[in-house]
Amino acid sequence: MKKLINKAEDVVPEALAGMAAAHADMIKVFTNPNYIVRADGPIQGKVGVISGGGSGHEPMHGGFVGMGMLDAACPGAVFTSPTPDQMLEATKAVNGGAGVLHIVKNYTGDVMNFEMAADLAKAEGIEVAAVVTNDDVAVKDSLYTAGRRGVGVTVIAEKMTGAAAEQRRSLKDVAAVCQKVNDLGRTMGMALTSCTVPHAGKPTFDLPEDEMEIGIGIHGEPGRKRMKLASAHEIVEMMAAAVVEDLPYKSGDEVLAFVNGMGGTPLIELYLIYNELENYLKGKGIKITRRLIGSYITSLEMAGCSLTLVKLDDELTKLWDAPVKTPGLRWGA
Repeated sequence: MKKLINKAEDVVPEALAGMAAAHADMIKVFTNPNYIVRADGPIQGKVGVISGGGSGHEPMHGGFVGMGMLDAACPGAVFTSPTPDQMLEATKAVNGGAGVLHIVKNYTGDVMNFEMAADLAKAEGIEVAAVVTNDDVAVKDSLYTAGRRGVGVTVIAEKMTGAAAEQRRSLKDVAAVCQKVNDLGRTMGMALTSCTVPHAGKPTFDLPEDEMEIGIGIHGEPGRKRMKLASAHEIVEMMAAAVVEDLPYKSGDEVLAFVNGMGGTPLIELYLIYNELENYLKGKGIKITRRLIGSYITSLEMAGCSLTLVKLDDELTKLWDAPVKTPGLRWGA
């Protein structure tokens, strides 16, 4: 195992310390339990928006804390759900009197722990709503989930939901925006290589040099099938077809296209993949009007990518365009 670390058990706390030092103008980091909050929070009269999950997927979620996106994030150990006490403390820290929304990826541990935290927060008089993201079209159930996994749409939902909260919309309305994004979005991922969890010290799974995994999860869970390496054109056609046929999207739709790198994929390849995706969608009469290309939901150093489409309307387009200023995503601010 080759990694730029000191000790495996110190990776998460030392990375959090680095984030705190690098982005003190945007975030504050608390420990025991670990959570990240906006430097200017809590904001009175504004719905607090929280997400969280295992570390190793950076910049999701801690890198998306800041104006126009999340008010707090709860980082668990690598590929491990955060605990209810982390989520409870984060919920209390961002409560500005208008309620708090939990955005939860559909992984069994995340769902269970966020539910426990919500119950504890409600007992302390905080109004809490939750939306579970489940946009992965690859498999119905996986090693970590009952139902579809929450993946790429989560980033889009956090951005648009955060924009709605900045407009001082009600908790009900903010939650409805998050649910709408999830309902209108679908994702498919693939991997060329495995990744290595620091504590494990060896690759999560074996993938021969001449093979790839289609439909893989962000923790290295198996996907739809393992097959021989194919061209970027063939890979995009395979993945995009699965996404487009699932919602389904139709000719005349306008979409946001998110081409995400899994941590070990160079940007030159992601732009090549985006070009293939745009050409594929043009052939279907689907127009990309907003886009995001880069590594925003990673799986440590895994080489691979995911494709996410979200069907847009005027409301969602304006929420996407609204200013955002976080360590991992920023424009217009």
